[in-house]
Amino acid sequence: MVAKLLESREPDLQVLGTNSFVKFANIEEDTPSYHRRYDFFVSQFSAMCHSTHDDPDTRTKIRIAGIKGLQGVVRKTVNDELQAIIWEPQHMDKLIPSMLFNMQCAEDSDRIGAPTTPSDGDKDENPATLAESCFRELLGRAAYGNMNNAVRPVLVHLDNHRIWETNEFAVSCFKIIMYSIQAQHSHHVIQQVLGHLDTHNKDSPRVRAGIVQVLLETVAIAAKGSIGPTVLEVFNTLLKHLCLSVDFELGDRRNSASSVSTNSKENEERIVQNAIIQTIGFFGGNLPDYQRSEVMMFIMGKVPVFGSPCHTLDTSNIGNNNTKLQYLNIFWLQQVTSGYKAKTIAAALPAPFLEPLLSISLMEDNELRQLVLEILHNLIDRHDNRAKLRGIRIIPDVSALKIKREKISKQDVNFMKKHGQQLYRHIYLSCKEEDNVHKNFELLYTALAILTIELANEEVVIDLIRLAIALQDMAISNEENLTMFNRCGTMALVAAYLNFLSQMIANPPFCQHVNKVIETRNLEAPYLLPENALREKYTLPKSLEKHEKNVFFLTNKIAESLAGPSYSVDRLSVPYIPQVTDEDKHSRRKSIVDTVSIQVDILSGNNQPDKTRLAEEITFDTLKKAIDTTGMEEQEKEKRRQVIEKFQKAPFEEIAAQCESKANLLQDKLTQIFELTIRPPPSPSGNVTITAGHAQCQSIPVYEMKFPDLCVY
Repeated sequence: MVAKLLESREPDLQVLGTNSFVKFANIEEDTPSYHRRYDFFVSQFSAMCHSTHDDPDTRTKIRIAGIKGLQGVVRKTVNDELQAIIWEPQHMDKLIPSMLFNMQCAEDSDRIGAPTTPSDGDKDENPATLAESCFRELLGRAAYGNMNNAVRPVLVHLDNHRIWETNEFAVSCFKIIMYSIQAQHSHHVIQQVLGHLDTHNKDSPRVRAGIVQVLLETVAIAAKGSIGPTVLEVFNTLLKHLCLSVDFELGDRRNSASSVSTNSKENEERIVQNAIIQTIGFFGGNLPDYQRSEVMMFIMGKVPVFGSPCHTLDTSNIGNNNTKLQYLNIFWLQQVTSGYKAKTIAAALPAPFLEPLLSISLMEDNELRQLVLEILHNLIDRHDNRAKLRGIRIIPDVSALKIKREKISKQDVNFMKKHGQQLYRHIYLSCKEEDNVHKNFELLYTALAILTIELANEEVVIDLIRLAIALQDMAISNEENLTMFNRCGTMALVAAYLNFLSQMIANPPFCQHVNKVIETRNLEAPYLLPENALREKYTLPKSLEKHEKNVFFLTNKIAESLAGPSYSVDRLSVPYIPQVTDEDKHSRRKSIVDTVSIQVDILSGNNQPDKTRLAEEITFDTLKKAIDTTGMEEQEKEKRRQVIEKFQKAPFEEIAAQCESKANLLQDKLTQIFELTIRPPPSPSGNVTITAGHAQCQSIPVYEMKFPDLCVY
């Protein structure tokens, strides 16, 4: 009877049939029905939801009836194990688009994403509100195995109606989904959206940006609960699409002839990139620390590093694509590390993470170096002191800042023994960069201050003072041909830091010397203080050679002030020299050997017949002239210094093991020589040899014996 009523073309009869079906759906049956199927009702009610009747009131009435009918089907079937067929794609492809169609037609779009349930009177008057209620109810009843079939029609509907570009409705739909389903099923929805993003990787930037925005909203809700195993999958997919967006942007820039179209496409791709970075930043900021450390390592492993074997000699690719990817990935990393609190610095900065991070700091881009410093601030500053240290300046009273600090743990002391030189070297080389601006010096000052607060024991304090004096000497001697802004900025950085350090360690003679130098600079050389040297449009001098010693910080004065059992001041007399590490080969700086090797490879590849001629021209004299003896002497000094430093800082067990291995190697060689020289002459009767503890007699025929020449007749 209900089927006949729904098949009629009279709206009133269709409404009556729907009401009868709803009453039937609300009846609880004691025994399940084996023969009843609802395929016809799903199709018919879905058709009613899309009614296009000419009269608006009649059209609304039919649509409301269709939605109520679908709600009745859902209530009648979802809890019946014998009616599990309702979750199959052929039914979900009718049910869900019908609800979304009516939700999309809402006059007040702000009400769609509201989690509150409207009253029954509103439901009867508004198809959109009723459809949303039915949609929530359906998703709330979805089991683990049905999530994919429930979410896929939503994505298809958004594709068919081209809703991604103006994605307010798409965002509201997925908010409803995430708030309606069970929390443990959230990762299913995220996986579906990620897969959809992969499917549309070549669509317009606005479509991709819309999908990423939806992903941001779903991740924002899921991050509060359990995301499951999809954490790295989210980052991997977004990183892949970030690379694609950069490729598309550069491709459009090269191929497009019209500057207007090029700019518009570039701006659209930047919208995609900003959406991806925003998603990652929010997602990473809500992860627990143990997952965040994994994500940090994952992102660092994806950062392009110049000089690695995977890169070709395509200079356009290296100059544009990789540079932008580096910046975006490091910016990404800076967002993920924000708010990260590790119990030990070794956990926050493990060697596989620290070394490539500091390698990137050598790149020829001041904004990239700024991001690296901010990442170091995020990871080292465990007591949130950065806000108190903001701005490079001479602080008259550091105690007024109320800096929070704790006693340095043994793990942190060991970390500084192992990796302190890398951090000092990073700061030293960063001060030498020609494109440094005010923010670079400000971040370097903050880095030095945070190192002092979090990791400085007596030994580290001496190292930091040596580093500061080395920076001052570098600015005075100007062997690197630095700009005057760099030289004055470095001097100002040293002044601000030593003022901070002297007050932190509470050493009155040290404070007195620092204050005296600062007062002298105020009178004679104000451009060597941060308030003036780093100020815009401040007139800097043409040289720094005219000044007397009283405007500089003196090592002997500092050593006198720190004299005592606490500090090993004799180390202050040893000038700081940055150690050469493997980071150089990953940086933008190429060594002479690398350049020569490249030239030789190119020549040998292009002129194969001239190999012998080239080889004949290379003589001992030419090689001797090519080698810089001063460079060799410096390398020898550096090797000796590294050996001395190793024996001073390396654990005793490591040194003993290395010496033992060398001794064993020498003993093996001596044994081998003795066996060859002190061996009994061969005899036909055989030689007795001992193998594996057993004596064996090996007979040698006379014709195989080798006699000395004097014994042969």
